[in-house]
Amino acid sequence: RAGVAGEAVAALARRALAETAAPEGEIGLFTLAAKANEPGLIEAARILGVAITPLPLAALNAQAGRILTPSAPAQARFGAPNIAEAAALAGAGVGGRLLGPRLAADGVTCAIALSLEGQ
Repeated sequence: RAGVAGEAVAALARRALAETAAPEGEIGLFTLAAKANEPGLIEAARILGVAITPLPLAALNAQAGRILTPSAPAQARFGAPNIAEAAALAGAGVGGRLLGPRLAADGVTCAIALSLEGQ
C-alpha cells in the first residue's frame, strides 16, 4: 500500500519466506507496474538487495485462476484479482506455484511463489 515504510515491506517478505519454508536461493520482488515506484517498495528492494520487477496488469490477470485469495479492493482499484499472489505467480514463470496464501500485516501484503524455470 502506498505510504508504507520499506522496513515493513522487507520485514513481511522475510516473515513470508520463513513461514512458507521457501527454499534457499534467489529471490525477486514482483509487483504491478502501477505500484513499482512506491517509495516503500523501492526501500524494501534496497534492504533486501533485490531489484523490483514491474509487471503489466495483463500478467497479473493471467493468474486469476491460480490465486488463493481474491481481493475485491485490488480488483476495484487496479483491475487485478489480487496483487501479491498474482505478481508472485507471474514472476515465478511457467509452472511456478504459490507456497501458501498471501500474508498481510501493517498495510503490506506479500506472497511467495516457487519458480520451476531452469530446473
